[in-house]
Amino acid sequence: MKNANTKQDSKKDFVNNVFDSVFDKYDLMNDIMSFGIHRLWKRNLIDWLQPKKNSHLIDMAAGTGDLTKLYLERTNFDSKSCMVDQNFEMLNKGKKKLELYKNIDYFCAKAEDIPVKDSSFDYYIISFGIRNVSNIKKALKESFRVLKPGGRFMCLEFSKVNNEFVDHCYSKFSDLIPTIGKIVTGKKEPYEYLIQSIKEFYNQKELKELIKEADFSNIEYRNLATGIAAIHSAWKK
Repeated sequence: MKNANTKQDSKKDFVNNVFDSVFDKYDLMNDIMSFGIHRLWKRNLIDWLQPKKNSHLIDMAAGTGDLTKLYLERTNFDSKSCMVDQNFEMLNKGKKKLELYKNIDYFCAKAEDIPVKDSSFDYYIISFGIRNVSNIKKALKESFRVLKPGGRFMCLEFSKVNNEFVDHCYSKFSDLIPTIGKIVTGKKEPYEYLIQSIKEFYNQKELKELIKEADFSNIEYRNLATGIAAIHSAWKK
């Protein structure tokens, strides 16, 4: 157990260092790496979520707050969001970006240990963050804990392509990302990690099983761009 905890702490520190080194160009690189499509995917998540007014969202691994912004706008600002990220610099950038937006709380915390009470939120969303979590099973259990009964979990993450031609093209482009990252941010290593983390991450069905193990029900997923990314949806009874 000690070795497992040491490994998880090591990953947490490494991921923090990765985002500390690129946080200032994070949004720009996301646009470059996805040709801006990540913004459409995030809208797709909110469209599927169909958030209601007077609801309370937890935006885990919130980054600079893209999904919180979409959620508040979709509910005509008649709702609340809690942005959580384990990286202080990233969270602070999001706070500055959304400084004119009200009804937002901010917590610097990891997904496995959220400093909030049980059954606090109507919605839990995590976008392009779950693969960076040190202990995914524990993080999913924690997401279940903080949701109200009847609450909804949604996860947007890179996944596995189910089209051979698209997979070939995507793989070739992915190999270029570290070089692009060095040109834009001056650092190559963070993007080598990001590409490797995508390659090593679970496929759609495997992630669905992990969500099921966390006691969620009515679990389903939708592929985006033939599986380059996928959105998983689940409910807490």
